[in-house]
Amino acid sequence: MSKAMDAFYRFLDEPIFPWARVLLALLTIFIGLSFTAPMWHLNMEAPQYPQGLDLYVYSYKVDGGNDGNDVQEINVLNHYIGMAPLDRAALTDLDWIPFLFAAMIIFALRTAVIGKVGSMIDLLVMTTYAGAFGFGRLYYKLYTFGHNLDPRAPVTVEPFTPAVLGSKQIANFTTHAYLGLGTWYVAIFATGLTLILLAHLVIGRKRHVASASA
Repeated sequence: MSKAMDAFYRFLDEPIFPWARVLLALLTIFIGLSFTAPMWHLNMEAPQYPQGLDLYVYSYKVDGGNDGNDVQEINVLNHYIGMAPLDRAALTDLDWIPFLFAAMIIFALRTAVIGKVGSMIDLLVMTTYAGAFGFGRLYYKLYTFGHNLDPRAPVTVEPFTPAVLGSKQIANFTTHAYLGLGTWYVAIFATGLTLILLAHLVIGRKRHVASASA
């Protein structure tokens, strides 16, 4: 057991391959691109809205379809059922997400220049945690919106949780929720980082076997 642990710690302390440093630095471009596209997209369909209403959540803002006018229309509808507005002020997590992404870029570039394998594992853990926590918070926010309804609202509906992913029927609206392109950019970064780590593990293992048999 101790030999296995020693080998693992040696693996963590190994320098990153030169080609991996270049790839890791290039992968940070995808984190930067995530600021240019929505992280999450909600579409609402109903007979009175044949074109649908669209809500886009970026890492730092909330936007809507129809030149942003859909956000106001959605919030008017929410008012009738006693639901709080879905806007930037309500989604306070967008205050810190840009700083988290910026920290990921800085950490990744630092790792690419002077980091070791252990630093890449720390970066992957940070990225995974950020994704899981971010969508966990999104679910919590949507749950809160749909369950804290004003009982004095003109229209009474049962408490609900808007769809986070997939489709859901709410009153006469069919809602569709999707991961936005910004989330896929972060996923590309995480996938690339994982593949680099696996390459280090496989190549390092082969080198260890070769040196042991020499």
